Amino acid sequence: MVFRSRAPVRIDFAGGTTDIPAVADRDGGAVLSAAISRYAYCTVRPLTEDTVVMRAEELEQSLRASSRAELVYDGTLDLLKAAVRAIELDCGVEVTVRCDAPPGSGTGSSSAVAVSLLGALDALRCSRQGGEALTQLHAAELAYELDRVLGIVGGAQDQYAAALGGMNYLRFRGGGEVDVERLELPRWVAYELEKHLVLCYSGEARFSSDANERMIAAYLAGNEQVVAAMRRVRDVAGEMRESLQRGDLDSFGAQLNAETQARLVLSTEAMTDKMAELREAAFQAGALGAKICGAGGGGCMVFLCAPDRESSVRRALTAANGRILNFALEHEGLQVWESPR
Repeated sequence: MVFRSRAPVRIDFAGGTTDIPAVADRDGGAVLSAAISRYAYCTVRPLTEDTVVMRAEELEQSLRASSRAELVYDGTLDLLKAAVRAIELDCGVEVTVRCDAPPGSGTGSSSAVAVSLLGALDALRCSRQGGEALTQLHAAELAYELDRVLGIVGGAQDQYAAALGGMNYLRFRGGGEVDVERLELPRWVAYELEKHLVLCYSGEARFSSDANERMIAAYLAGNEQVVAAMRRVRDVAGEMRESLQRGDLDSFGAQLNAETQARLVLSTEAMTDKMAELREAAFQAGALGAKICGAGGGGCMVFLCAPDRESSVRRALTAANGRILNFALEHEGLQVWESPR
């Protein structure tokens, strides 16, 4: 038997970093994000022995261990190891993963891999051993725990986006409490948004843990500018939610810019020279708003274009050596199926 799964990556429109416990416990956090139609795919197949075989296609990494006890965290496929250790199987397993989003793109690809793999591993467990299957919500929570096991400094927004899909307004409270509000926008608003958004990869991979550690250190030290900027990043998420519910995309575009400005106060490294060049090219071609995805320092940017100017913006970004990532808004979240192949 073979089980396959997929989970979407996301665009975070506002509020990233405020989902990290150090911020949420003090000030509360809020994030507005949308899952998109780029996926982490996983395949799991049982093995007769206790052997574990793993392959990550994009990273061109693989490993083979004779037992789970040999799965030590050493920097090679650690997230996959943590997922296999989290789901207690009565057999060995072969795992293959790939992701449509570039590594370090700022779209939550590692969390999408974790959610997808947990879903497939759990389906294999249920087929062999019985018991209740992971719900989408529980898959998000368990994927978040894997980051804690690995000592990764990050929040939980990516895991919820990958597991639940859709567009969500997430509020993070003290003690790990998360409130999920799914935005059910009028169809015309969702279509307008999807048409006029452009996602561009800068070609520079970024790694959020280091950036997050520096931001959080300044926040906890009481740096007044950083604290104010963190609260602004959080509050813009709520303002965006209201703009989308009203169908006011012009305000939404302005709020993308406001979030970016606040994020640059959190870290001057959030926008690289290359990203600044892409932003300038996009605005000259007809972009109304621009947002750094994730913690920044490389990865992707998302642009809201003026009506019917998205083609001009796409051409300008391509001319500036950006890579356009086509997508649609994704509504389903984690999906798992048994394959006869």
